[in-house]
Parts: sequence; structure tokens; C-alpha cells
Amino acid sequence: MQTLRQDLRYGARMLLKQKGLTAIAVLSLALGIGANTALFSVVDAMLLKMLPVKEPERLVLFKSLAVREFSPGSYTGNSDKDQATGQQIRTSFPYQSFQRMREQPGALSDIFAFGNVNLNVNADGQADFASGQEVSGNYYAGLGVQAMIGRTIMDDDDKATASSVAVLSYRYWQRRFGGNEAVIGKQINLNNVAFTVIGVTPPGFEGTMDVGSTQDVTIPIAWEPQLSVERERSLMYGAGVWWLRLMGRLKPGASAEQARAQLEHAFHQSVVEHRAARQGRAQATGGNTINNLDPKDYPRLSLDPGGQGEMSSRQRYAPSLYLLLGVVGLVLAVACANVANLLLSRAASRQKEIALRLALGASRFRLIRQLLTESVLLSVLGGLLGILFALWIRDGLLAVSDWGGSGMSALEPKLDPRVLGFTMGLSLLTGIIFGLAPAWRSTKVDLTPTLKDSGRSSSAASRSLLSRGLVVLQVALSLLLLVGAGLFVRTLVNLQRVEPGFNTRNLLLFGVQPGMIGYKEDKLEQLYQQIAERLEVVPSVRAVTFSSMTLLSGGLSSRAVFLRNALAAAPDAEGQIKPSGPSYINQVRENFLEAMEIPLLAGRSLKAQDDARAPRVAVVNQTFAQKYFPNENPVGKRFTFDSKKPDEVAIIGVAHDAKYTRQRDEIPPTAYLSWRQELPGMSRGATYEVRTAGDPTAVIAAVRQAVKEADANLPLNKHQDANRTSRPDTGDGTALCQADDVVRIARTTARRDWLVRSDGIYGLATHARDRHPHGTRRTNYRRAADDHAAGDGARLARRRGGAGGRVCADEILRKPDEPVTDVVRREGFRCADLRRDCGLVDGGGAGGLLHPGPACGESRSYDRTQVRVKQWLGGRGLASVRRSHGFSLPPDP
Repeated sequence: MQTLRQDLRYGARMLLKQKGLTAIAVLSLALGIGANTALFSVVDAMLLKMLPVKEPERLVLFKSLAVREFSPGSYTGNSDKDQATGQQIRTSFPYQSFQRMREQPGALSDIFAFGNVNLNVNADGQADFASGQEVSGNYYAGLGVQAMIGRTIMDDDDKATASSVAVLSYRYWQRRFGGNEAVIGKQINLNNVAFTVIGVTPPGFEGTMDVGSTQDVTIPIAWEPQLSVERERSLMYGAGVWWLRLMGRLKPGASAEQARAQLEHAFHQSVVEHRAARQGRAQATGGNTINNLDPKDYPRLSLDPGGQGEMSSRQRYAPSLYLLLGVVGLVLAVACANVANLLLSRAASRQKEIALRLALGASRFRLIRQLLTESVLLSVLGGLLGILFALWIRDGLLAVSDWGGSGMSALEPKLDPRVLGFTMGLSLLTGIIFGLAPAWRSTKVDLTPTLKDSGRSSSAASRSLLSRGLVVLQVALSLLLLVGAGLFVRTLVNLQRVEPGFNTRNLLLFGVQPGMIGYKEDKLEQLYQQIAERLEVVPSVRAVTFSSMTLLSGGLSSRAVFLRNALAAAPDAEGQIKPSGPSYINQVRENFLEAMEIPLLAGRSLKAQDDARAPRVAVVNQTFAQKYFPNENPVGKRFTFDSKKPDEVAIIGVAHDAKYTRQRDEIPPTAYLSWRQELPGMSRGATYEVRTAGDPTAVIAAVRQAVKEADANLPLNKHQDANRTSRPDTGDGTALCQADDVVRIARTTARRDWLVRSDGIYGLATHARDRHPHGTRRTNYRRAADDHAAGDGARLARRRGGAGGRVCADEILRKPDEPVTDVVRREGFRCADLRRDCGLVDGGGAGGLLHPGPACGESRSYDRTQVRVKQWLGGRGLASVRRSHGFSLPPDP
């Protein structure tokens, strides 16, 4: 311990002795360690952190795998393709599956369910939107989560006959109610249904949905039907929708495979039960018959680790984040190469010290330990400063990225003990990595020549293969990062240059969901029209329209298209008629095309007269017309979305193609339908598009007031400038949003790497110059000669010289940045010719010059010849140059 303290004191003195080198090394390491720490904090929050619940490693998350031919009916949840089997992976289940599997949990001590729901919350006379979830009564008990204040939902609350209760998240409690504990027992209205707040969850627990999302309000599943204005809109109506996520807790010693095998049969029973319920509903409503499913086509149950909750967002962001973590790892590698090179250069200047200590009996291992102590001390200083850089870089990462929009509002990367431990471990590791090679090399010396006062070892060491190799490595890695960032940026620019098909400038978007508070049918139609009319009289508003879908928001609504030839075909095994193909749909106001500035190419646009009493009509885009009516005039053609109603929809116009879901996607067949003929679909909500004469954000206050005048209980949702529709605040994490995030972060990382590399190479060059025996004086002397060579020298040469002097002066003035000796050598002047043409004399004449020898650069060193030629051209003697610049020329070696 005493030896360690001695090494630390000595190392600190050595670092303070060379403050410039220490500052450059610490700055390089701080940038590299800070970037790694900041990005690791994001990776930790996004990909590594477990749920703050009891024993999260025992949680499992249910999924199903089914052949593509299997149809679950109505489905709400995430769906993906299994790359290994080609089967469809689904994350949601019907309520029947939860009931059957909970009855016989097998290797699971508990099975619980949860599903998301959007809520209109009205409390204290103020209405706003909130993200919510509906959970089974054993949800909190299964997770092992206790309420911070009040209590959580229990099994007795998850009954239709029980009182309506709600639990608030800590974040929502703080934001909406100011952290007032009097909220317990308070009544709030959710979608116009009264609920009593019974508890608040602890801070840090945001639910088990996708990472970064927060479930503001939680209610029992049994109350889901009461939140729907129309019974048919309930997720529990009829056979029900596949909408619930299921999780379970393994018993001690049980495995996920054991649980899966024990629950497989119960899951199949629930699928058959759900299919039978669908069959009964189809027969009751006159729908198509659903054929029996072959047992080999039943979906299979799958159990994944559930300690992190849902994994969809994590899986979507994981490749990009791990790629960026590798990039910043390269930045740290560059920083280590910088510091290693500096320490190699510094070690060369300490070879006499090392040789003397070895001669006095110190062991090589002891000296290596001392030098490693210095490098680790340097890295710890860089790590401490890196924490400050990490805070700055982390804030920058969050500033350039929406991380999927409001769906990531709960993502708060923190420098917690895990991240700080990572930082300090990284600091110690880098100290050993960049300090080992210099320590090993500096202690491997030949004592006899090193102890002599020759100074040759310093120069040789500076030109070592290792030192030059490190510089090459730095430049190569930096160019690699810069080229990669350039390609990323180019990809983003290409995406942003893609024409969306409509004018995004001066366009304000916001959403309303009146169906959540009871609007339907005639009242719904009147409300939409009333809001539009109020907005149209707002100053600087040029046009107002609305649609059921927001273009480029990542969302979509599609239906199957049936042409006459498709209706003549036989039904498939599901009893369904195979459609002619799909079409995206958008229920829009009659002036939608004009307000969005989408050109109409043929026919007419929608009109106010196209209401529920008029024949159904549609305006289709070019892709729709080319796909379903190639080489024909589509205006007047007919199709249908319902196989039982042939030729129901007439095409009245063809519009120019416009992007629908994402900017990078191909334009799909799209049909624009009259909102008045699609009122049931409009109850879910609409997006208003307000075209303004100036900055659209300037009218937000007036827009809020107009909506409030229409209904004070109807809040605005997700207002934004349409120029950002490629990065919408919808929480869907679109591909373009992710690409933009990756590009911005990669570009920022590359810039910081360039700063690290430039800083290191500059520090190495400066340190090499300072180590030169006469480095500072030579540099100052050359700078002094350069100052007057192209000015006074050229002027005097022209005035006093002959033809050679004039030519030389012209060349100097024409290329003032070129060294004078290069000009003289290129023009073929020898010193004698130059002196003669310029009218100068040797020796102790007016210039006070020394004889240079027979020719420039032949008998003297390059440096002294350059200085003297510049003196001759300037007409000034050595004494005057020394006096004017306050130094003397070092003697010849």
C-alpha cells in the first residue's frame, strides 16, 4: 500500500510536470470514454434494464407461432415473421386463451394479462388524453409490485359487478395531479365513465408494455366494454379480439419449456373455442362460414423471457444501437491510440531516467508498474471528465432523436451505478491498454549508449514502427467512421428528397377522438363540421380539412378489394372469397385533395353531397387504377369492399400518387372515401390538416380555442408541423424515424472522433517539436525569417538586383506561401548568382552576412541555408534579425 501511494504521488508529479501533454491525453480519453458512457446509458435503458419487479428473471412472455394460412380473425398487437420457420409470430391472445391457461398454470405460479387502451381523462374540469392499460386482477400480484400510496388492483376488482377503480402511474400522478396524495379516493371520468383512483404505482415502474412507454392509467379488464360508446367496438364483443398480452411467473426450479408443454393443450382448446364463437357470430349475422381448422395448422405456443416486458421496440432498435455502440468503441480505440502515441513519445524523452533507475538496481517489473500507474491515473482523470462529457453527449443524443415519439416519453437514460461502474471499469481498462506498450518499450533499453549524452535515442524512438503504426491506425479508423457517417447522411438526404406527393409546408396537424366521449352518428358529423368551420375563420388559415389517417404517420388502414372476377371464384378453406387484392383507405373531408394539394388527374373530387344517402363513391390514386384497371379509364368503374355487395363503390376520380405510411415505402393502391359515408369508422378519431399562410405553430393557441368552443371536454392530440410528418409524434417508431436517429447519432459520433484524432495528432506533433534540442528556438527563428522573406526580401531584391533578382522577387511575390529556398532551387539560382544579381556582398559588408559556401544547400544544412538565403533577400544581417526577435541562432552541430 505504501508503494502504491508512492507510485501515485510520483505519477501525479510527472503528469503535472508536462501539463500540455496531460491535458491533451485527458481530453482525448474524456471524449472517448464520455461517448461510450453516454451511449451505454441509452443501450442500458433500451436493451438491458430489467423490469423493477420481484424476481424478473422468473417472468415469461407468451407468443404464438402459426402458419400463414391461419387467421385469428380480429387482431390487435405486434406481428412479425419468424425467419427460421417462416411462420407468423403474434404477441396477443383472445380472452378465452387467458381464461383456459390460467385454470391450469402447470409450471407457472401465476398467469396474468394486460392490454393497452386510449383514454380521455376528465378531472377537475380539464380534459386530456392518457395512455392506459386494462389488466387482470392478478397483474400487480403476479409482478410483485406494491402501490406507493393506496393500493393496486386485485382479483375482486376485475369483475363486472365490482366498483370501477383506477390506478395511476407515478409519472402521470406527478404531471397531472402535482403529486397530491389527496388524489386517492378522487373520482375521475375515463371516456365519460366515472372511476375512483385507488392507488399510485412506485416511481420507475411504467408497466410491462414496450420499453419507453408509460401506462398512465390502469383499470380492470372487466370494465373494458363499458369504455366503448358502441357495444360492437368493444374488444370483448362477440368472439372477441386477439388483443391481450399474457405473462406468467415460473415456479422455483421450473423451466419455460416445461410450462409451454403443459399449457399447449389448453391454448389449442381456447383457439377452438374462439373459432367456434366466430362461427356462431357469422351464422347469426349472415356472414361467411368458417371451416374447421386442421389440427396440424393450429398455432403453437411459445414462451420467451419476460423480465424486460414486451420486446418489440427493443428488437427494432437493437441492431442500430449495437452498431452505434461499436462505432463509439472505435472512437475510444482512436483515443487510446492517441494517448499511447503520446506516451511513447514521452517515454523516449525519459529514457535516461529509466536507464539510470535500471543501473541503480530497479527491476524492470517495478518500472513497468510505475509507468502503468501513471497511465491508469491518466485514464481515471479522463474517466472523471468523461462523466461530464457523458451528460452532455447523452443530452445531445436525446435532443437529436425522438426515440419513436411520445411512445418513448418514459425513456430516461441515467448515469446510475451500473453506468458509472461501466465508466470506471472502462477507464481502468483503457489505462492498461494504452499504457502497457509504452511501459514495456521504455524499459527495454541498452544502458551504456543511453546513459551517454548523445540524445540520439529520442529521435530514433520518435520514428519507431509502433509510433508510426499508431498514427496510421488513428487515421484509418477516423476515415472509416467519417465515410460511414457520410454514407448514412447520404441515405437520409435521399430519403428526405423523396417527393411525398403533397405539400408539407405551412401545414399544422392535430388529432381529436370524439368517439371516446360518446359522439356518434349525427352528433359526430356535426362536431367534425363545426370544428372545421370554426378553424376556417381563424386569421392566416387558408384551408381546413380532416382525414381518418395521418399521412406518413406509420399507421395504415386497409381493406380487401373485390372485382367482379374475384366474386365468381370458389371460397377458400376459411369459407372466404379470395379478394382481387388490397387497398389502403382514407376517409377524408370533401376538400382533402385540394387542401393537401394533391392533383386530381381525372374525373371529379368528393363533394358534400356524397353522404350516407348517396351512392358510395371513391377517388383512387394512380397506383390503384394501374393495378386493378390497367389500360382502361378507371372513372366510372366499380368495385366493392364487401363480397356480399358487388359493385358497391363507384370510382369518380383519379388522384396523383401520394405517400401513405412511410416516406421510404412504395406508394400503395389507395382509395379516398367520403367521411360522411364512413361515419362509424370516423368515431375512432380524425386528424385535422390546417393549411396556413405563415408559420403553422403560430396558430396553435387559436386552434385550441376553436376546438374548446366546440366542446371543452375534447382535447387536442399530437399537434405538430407537417414538415415533421416523417418523424411523427405517434410513438410508432417508423423506419425513417430510426434511420434519422441513427444518421444523426453516427454523424455526431464521427465529428467527435475527428476531434479526438485531430487533438491527439496535434498533441503528438507539438510534443515531438518541444522535445527537439533546439525545437522552440528553431521554430521561432524560421517564423521570423518567413515574416520578412516575401516582403522586404522581394522588395529589396527587385530594387537592388539585376535580372536574376527581379525573377526571384517575382517568384517570391507570386507564391508567398512557398519556402524561399524552394523558389531558389526551382529557378536554378546558385548563391553566387543570387548575391551578384541582388547587389549584395559577402562577409562583413552592409548586410553583415556570413559566407554560405559554394552553393545553396551543398555545404550547409537545409535549415541554415534557408535562413541565410532569406537574409540575403531581405537585406538584413544576422545581428538585426536576432535583435528584432529576441533570440539567437543555435550553433552548427
